[in-house]
Amino acid sequence: MSVKIRLRRMGAKKHPFYRIVVANSTNARDGRFIESIGHYDPCTEPPIVKLDEEKAIRWLSNGAQPTDITHALLKKEGIFDKLNALKGKSAE
Repeated sequence: MSVKIRLRRMGAKKHPFYRIVVANSTNARDGRFIESIGHYDPCTEPPIVKLDEEKAIRWLSNGAQPTDITHALLKKEGIFDKLNALKGKSAE
């Protein structure tokens, strides 16, 4: 059992928005989760991504694996750059 950072579908029919959550990989997509770290609304122009950076960095540093979509969202928000900068500081 591994911990994943993934999207949880919310919203109305034909108008989804997603919560970015940390969940066990064995749980259902919209099932139980450990912690919510943000949300993503692809229906707006431009798409809105709100993210708690501290929580995301903490979960990534503890070994949580993002799915493909959340990996792209985290990369676009610059989370991996900040995580690498923190790792560089701790290595020195």
